[in-house]
Amino acid sequence: MAHYEHVFLARQDLSQAQVDALAAQATEIIESNEGKVVKTETWGLKNLAYKIDRNRKAHYVMLAFDAPGQVVAELERQTRINEDVLRYLTIRVDEHESGPSAMMRKQDRERKRRSDREDRD
Repeated sequence: MAHYEHVFLARQDLSQAQVDALAAQATEIIESNEGKVVKTETWGLKNLAYKIDRNRKAHYVMLAFDAPGQVVAELERQTRINEDVLRYLTIRVDEHESGPSAMMRKQDRERKRRSDREDRD
């Protein structure tokens, strides 16, 4: 089976529970078609470089999974239909990254810097 990463951007007015439900729905699509989700990361609400459908921010979610090629077609078809998803991208990778992704490491570094600054003040 091939390794894939699927990132989607959900509308800013969704609650975190609704975003988690979208991720669970994508996981269900993958697993019902003989795939296996290796990792799910919610990167949080982030600013967009430009407005997309009158949204300045979006919830970012990344799924890393192993699956045959037809699963990707079905996942993208279901994602395209969903009105809560602004953009999505699925790429094939050679192997899954062990540990947290670069986005999660960046968030950890920022949190550490903030706490260091607060300690100095």
